[in-house]
Amino acid sequence: MDGILAVWKPAGWTSHDVVAKARGLLRVKRIGHTGTLDPEVTGVLPLCIGRSTRMVEYLQERPKAYEAVLQLGVATDTEDLTGNIIAEVPEVVISESDIRRVLASFVGVIDQIPPMYSAVKVDGKRLYELAREGQVIERKSRQVTIHQLELGQLELDVPHPRISFSVTCSKGTYIRTLCVDIGKALGVPAAMAKLTRTMSAGFTEENCLTLEEIEQLQANGELEAHLIPSDRALDYLPSGSVELETAKQAFQGKRVPLARVNGLQPAHMDELIRLYGEDGLFLGLFEVEKSTASLKAVKVFTPV
Repeated sequence: MDGILAVWKPAGWTSHDVVAKARGLLRVKRIGHTGTLDPEVTGVLPLCIGRSTRMVEYLQERPKAYEAVLQLGVATDTEDLTGNIIAEVPEVVISESDIRRVLASFVGVIDQIPPMYSAVKVDGKRLYELAREGQVIERKSRQVTIHQLELGQLELDVPHPRISFSVTCSKGTYIRTLCVDIGKALGVPAAMAKLTRTMSAGFTEENCLTLEEIEQLQANGELEAHLIPSDRALDYLPSGSVELETAKQAFQGKRVPLARVNGLQPAHMDELIRLYGEDGLFLGLFEVEKSTASLKAVKVFTPV
C-alpha cells in the first residue's frame, strides 16, 4: 500500500495518535505525517504511506493555510487558551482600522521566536519538555513567510474582542505566536482561541477523510482506492518525460542525458524535476547536473 492519505484530524488527538490509529487500521509499518498539529487543532493532516514516506521532506516544504481566531486581552504561557493566564486586562477597545493596519504589517518575511510549548529542540531537548519543568529559556528567532493574511469576522463589542483571520504561510510558522505578536503590535495581551488547518501539502478539506470514514473504507476493502499518488503532491515542481529505454536507465539510478528529456524548459534547470515515462509512470525526482548535461537521481520510484 503506497500513497498519501489526507486525514481530517479531530480535536483531542495528537498527530502521533492519528498516525498510530492509521497504522493499526492499515496494518502498515511505514507511515508518517507531514507536519504536526497541536491536539486541540483540527484540520488537514496528510499521511504518507509506504514508499511515499520518502516524500515527506518535500511535502513539508509546501505552504500551509489556516483559519484562526485570536482573542485580545489575555495572554497565556502556551500562547493559546489551553494554558495558564500570565497577563490580562479588564477591557480592550480597538478599531477595525487599527486591526487591518496591523495585520497588513505582518505580510511578508517576519521574525518569530518559537513558543516554549513547541517541539523545537534546544541542546537535545524539546522546548515543551523544558516548559513542563517550569523552565523558560532564551530562543533564537526564525524567519518565516506570511504569504497572505486576510481579516475575517470581528467581535469588538465585548471586553475581550475576538478577531478571525485566514493565513497562508511557510513551514515553521507558529500561528499561536503570530496571534501573540499581533496582540503586541496592537498594544494588548493576546492568545490564540481556535485554529483549523485548511491546507497542507496542497490538500484541502475536500481531499480529506475522517478517521471514521477511513475505518469503514478499510473494513470494506475500499480504502486503497482513496490513496493519492505521491507525485500529485509535488505538482508544483516541473516535470519531464523520457522514452521506455531511458526510463529503464532512470529506474537503475543512472544519469539521464538532458537531450533525451521531453518537456523541460531552461527556467527549470535549477529545480528538482519530476520525471515520468512515456506511459505516464512516475519514475522519481531528479536534479539537473549541469557539468554532465544530465539528470541525476534524487529519489527513484521503481515499479512494485
